[in-house]
Amino acid sequence: MSLNAEIICVGTELLLGDVVDTNSVTISRGLTQLGINLFHRETVGDNHDRLVRVLKSAIERCDIVITSGGLGATCDDITKEAVAEVMGVELELHEESLERIKDFFSRRNITMTDNNVKQAFLPKGAVVFPNDYGTAPVTALTKGGKTVIMLPGPPRELCPMFEEKIMPYLKENFSSSTIISDSLMLYGIGESAVEEKLCDLMRDYTNPTLAPYAKIGEVQLRITASGKDEEECRRLIKPLKEKVFERVGEYIYGVNVDSLERALNLDLREKGLTVSFAESCTGGLCAKRVIDIPGASKVIGTSVVTYSRESKMKLLQIDKNIIDTYGVISKECAFHMAKGLMALSGADISVSVTGVAGPDTDEGKDVGTVFVGVASKNGVRVKEFNFARGRREREYIRALAANAAINEARLEAKDF
Repeated sequence: MSLNAEIICVGTELLLGDVVDTNSVTISRGLTQLGINLFHRETVGDNHDRLVRVLKSAIERCDIVITSGGLGATCDDITKEAVAEVMGVELELHEESLERIKDFFSRRNITMTDNNVKQAFLPKGAVVFPNDYGTAPVTALTKGGKTVIMLPGPPRELCPMFEEKIMPYLKENFSSSTIISDSLMLYGIGESAVEEKLCDLMRDYTNPTLAPYAKIGEVQLRITASGKDEEECRRLIKPLKEKVFERVGEYIYGVNVDSLERALNLDLREKGLTVSFAESCTGGLCAKRVIDIPGASKVIGTSVVTYSRESKMKLLQIDKNIIDTYGVISKECAFHMAKGLMALSGADISVSVTGVAGPDTDEGKDVGTVFVGVASKNGVRVKEFNFARGRREREYIRALAANAAINEARLEAKDF
């Protein structure tokens, strides 16, 4: 039997836009993997009466309600009280949770205030999951065929607790089938073009399904199958995946890889290579994205931000005559930036980025004009891009330029 779930995010800060809700993404993906339908997602402020109304509506139409937030020690943390009222149970002191909270503070040499005891009062009859990442216990309360799961708000607590404790709990108690997805990441083709090439597969396949998701300068294709076990799901996915590769394989840079920088990192590690970046318009974004991947110290070499003319000449040893003749936004400048960086860093692959991020034109070049240079044992090459098609926002163009530079580094690594 198919089960329905709803997510309720609690916190006035979410409504005001002071905090971005990333918890729902984690929960939604987990529910999808388990084959549990998610039809509603709501955000409610720190108001008891409004939260009670939202909970009542959710419980009427869903089998499982998952809340995030409102489990802290202050007076505006009201989730447990509201859930207890709606489910018709009392809150009671959970001694084991209280001892864990005391130990949490003791190990950190922090004085525990009286209001922290509030976090140990939990709905009577709930299943309690000790929080290994904070002080608020996670609970699952089932009554009358309805289940409410309460998770803490901080993502650093919610994400691991959901994946390590709640996912297995849901799988054991609610999931009757196995859901497996493969994510195919594409670069160099737009969502509309992908749909045109794959529209019949998206239309005709129902298990597995094929769905596209547009990202900044990329497209994600998700193939999802439902079956009695993982083996059956993999068997269903295989023929559809093969057809997708036949049609758009030249654009696919990774399977179950979430970003260009992660794909680059994997390729560099596999071949024992290093990469370095000399960045102008991207201002260090390329290096940052590569460094954001754990273990990046093994693959990234000396990288520099050379935003000004002077820095290009001083750090990358570009002759002043080249800049005076061709400008800093040119194929020639990108060529010598990459060449100079290779001499400076000694990395196997050196990548340069220079261009116009906007809002104004520069050196007669349109906004969105970007040059990416790549230097390696294979020589030096430069590629020109234009990223101002329809959108001229500075951050958008910088993100696309970083995508291009990281992808060119990835392609170069493939040739080693």
